[in-house]
Amino acid sequence: MNLWLNKLRASLAILGMLVGTASVVAMVSCGQLATAQALAQFQQLGTDLLSISFYQSADAKQNNLSQHLSLIQISEMPFKIKAVKAISGYTTTFVPVTYGGNKINAAIVGADTQLENILKIYSSNGRILTIFDKKTMYCVLGNAIAKQLRKNGLQSLIGTQIKLNNSYFTIVGIAKKWQENNFFNQDINHAIVIPIQSSLRLSKYIEINHLILKLYKNTNLALVQKKIRIYINRRLPEQQYYFQSARKLVLSMVNQKKILTLMLGLIGSISLLVGGIGIMNVMLVSMVERRSEIGLRKAIGAKNKDIQILFLIESIILSLMGGILGIILGVLVTSLIALFAKWTFQFLLLPIFVGFFISVMVGIFFGFYPAYQAAQLQPIQTLRM
Repeated sequence: MNLWLNKLRASLAILGMLVGTASVVAMVSCGQLATAQALAQFQQLGTDLLSISFYQSADAKQNNLSQHLSLIQISEMPFKIKAVKAISGYTTTFVPVTYGGNKINAAIVGADTQLENILKIYSSNGRILTIFDKKTMYCVLGNAIAKQLRKNGLQSLIGTQIKLNNSYFTIVGIAKKWQENNFFNQDINHAIVIPIQSSLRLSKYIEINHLILKLYKNTNLALVQKKIRIYINRRLPEQQYYFQSARKLVLSMVNQKKILTLMLGLIGSISLLVGGIGIMNVMLVSMVERRSEIGLRKAIGAKNKDIQILFLIESIILSLMGGILGIILGVLVTSLIALFAKWTFQFLLLPIFVGFFISVMVGIFFGFYPAYQAAQLQPIQTLRM
């Protein structure tokens, strides 16, 4: 009843809680959605992947040691290292690319069918490369590259030719939109995929120094990496290695998600602190204005506990109303951010539970002192006023 009689004052207190709760819900939700979006990149490819990049050390270059790993040596690795389920070597390079006299910015990826299977590269038009395209001058355009060419009025791309450096390649397919991730060092959408043997002929500086392996589940990564080093070192001495595991990246993201959620929750809680101070201020003013009412209640038998509970209930009502409205606003803000960021929106329960729980705790914490002060008032002193 008292809250209804002082609607403006109560509304301002509710507004403070609304903003604070909305901040917590929106920030925690956005943090979780961002992490989920990053994890989704690996859900498509799987977590049992290992990428390896190896380069000739400075000592090996001075000694003019061999720096090439052949495709046969790569294909033999699963037979030598039993934990390897599938393997693919690939090349990446940038050479001048022109189509119809127009220059195009595109990475060139030399690949085989194994790489297409591991990275899940599919065609939306035409076909992808097959085992019969080993040394052919065929290529598959990434989705973004094809869109770029179609903007120039070129609708029928299949069967036409594109110039890579000084060689002409026939376009046999357009790749479907590929889920970009941090595991593979090129974005297939902005690349042109050609047979790996053909890529080696584009430039004398191109070599196979990248591998992607699909491992069996529950494989010991440290042991596999050790065996790979031994295998390559026997054929290419003095190499420097860079390993990247999808499993480790996922674990790292999960840990970062926990830290990010905690940090964003703490930052958002600052706004709740302001809202809680507003509630305390309202309840203290209410206590002063209702001294006569408190004295009358005590005179007819109300105990200190009853007065304290009365004020705590009012404080919690203010906090809950602000909290519920803040949760609704926080979810709406999160959905808008997800829409503009092109994330997949998910209705997350954790931020809602956190926002609701904190709003209740704020109501109890900041309402306790005014409730305690009201309960300690003496009936005789209050009735004299």
